[in-house]
Amino acid sequence: MDIATASIILAIGLLVLLAAGLWVAIALLIVGLAAMSMFSSAPAGAIMATTVWGSISTWTLTALPLFVWMGEILFRTRLSEDMFGGLAPWLTRLPGRLMHVNILGCAVFAAVSGSSAATAMTIGKMSVPELSQRGYDEKQIIGSLAGSATLGLLIPPSIILIVYGVAAEESIIRLFIAGIIPGILLAGMFMSYVAVWSLMNPAKVPVMTEQYTLWQRIAASRRLLPVILLIGFVIGSIYAGLATATEAACLGVVGALALSALSRTLTWSTFVDSLIGATKTSCMICFILAGAAFLSTAMGFTGIPRGLAEWIRDMQLSPYALLAALTVFFIVLGCFLDGISVVVLTVAVILPMIEAAGIDKLWFGIYVVLVVEMSQITPPVGFNLFVIQGLTGRNILYVAKAALPFFLLMCAAVVLLIVFPEVVTWLPEVATSRN
Repeated sequence: MDIATASIILAIGLLVLLAAGLWVAIALLIVGLAAMSMFSSAPAGAIMATTVWGSISTWTLTALPLFVWMGEILFRTRLSEDMFGGLAPWLTRLPGRLMHVNILGCAVFAAVSGSSAATAMTIGKMSVPELSQRGYDEKQIIGSLAGSATLGLLIPPSIILIVYGVAAEESIIRLFIAGIIPGILLAGMFMSYVAVWSLMNPAKVPVMTEQYTLWQRIAASRRLLPVILLIGFVIGSIYAGLATATEAACLGVVGALALSALSRTLTWSTFVDSLIGATKTSCMICFILAGAAFLSTAMGFTGIPRGLAEWIRDMQLSPYALLAALTVFFIVLGCFLDGISVVVLTVAVILPMIEAAGIDKLWFGIYVVLVVEMSQITPPVGFNLFVIQGLTGRNILYVAKAALPFFLLMCAAVVLLIVFPEVVTWLPEVATSRN
């Protein structure tokens, strides 16, 4: 049986299992076993045992549960209220005014949580009622929240960047550093759009009645100090080369516990809830990684990735054409799977093509995360859409329509990364040269 036929059979089998509602990790393991049994004579059981154990016993992966736990702890604090109170006085003169709280609040929380869904829920619980009560346009509230919450996947520490780093055997620290400028760029694009929209629709932006003196703004900013210090501890220690990703995650957990204690939200109940939530999420991700690792190994025995890479090479696609095709592929796949599943499903097969095309793996990791961000606000399985639907009571198509301008801005950001790859690679190169 040729490689093309084998690939089609396995792809259809995986889609059928996923459509049947089977867990992603179980589906990956079943397809891996089928691939080895049908297209290889290697001992599938022994290889599955060693691969599954090896994929989840790596030291690099220890940062994952710690960063997830940090986000779970902060999710249960008054952080979102403090961010609103600290940011609002500085935004009264900007076009769009308090609408920018959604964007900046999501950017700040993303830098300490690493989770898109947690960012949407935490900031949304505070901003949606507050902005609605003040008379801001509902679609713009929902759209800016849906788009900005995806920054949780890009701005470090990002859970999905850790997953990509483990799957692609790329430095997690370098990936974290590489995500900083693209994350700031995307937040800036969102704020620019909100400003332009507000200037074009002045009737939909309520008049700001509050007036703040410079001293009042500075005094309000003190509410941002704890989270800024936490970001400095986590990101600064990584960028300065003082801590590994795992050590920085430990600092983040300690800092999150301290913030929770200072805000008087650290109780035995919230501590246990955060620990259980982090355990569930981490186990889910590790299980998916284990299934993906075995499928990747099984594919290696069948020769399918090598065959696909040769097929792409024989097509003589330019790197731009390959990236255009992959962008469409990731967006379509993201309509049916969550972001982490998209990454672990595709990295093993696509990386040989990427390396054959001469594309940098570090740059490709940020590109993948940005495209996966887009899938978080595409129906029917955009996780952010479900979170915001629960917050607002609006149907998912209404939420998706409100988020459409921000989806298009992400498309523009992908184009910018492709045309100007230095946006991703410059900061890691500077950090490497300093160390």
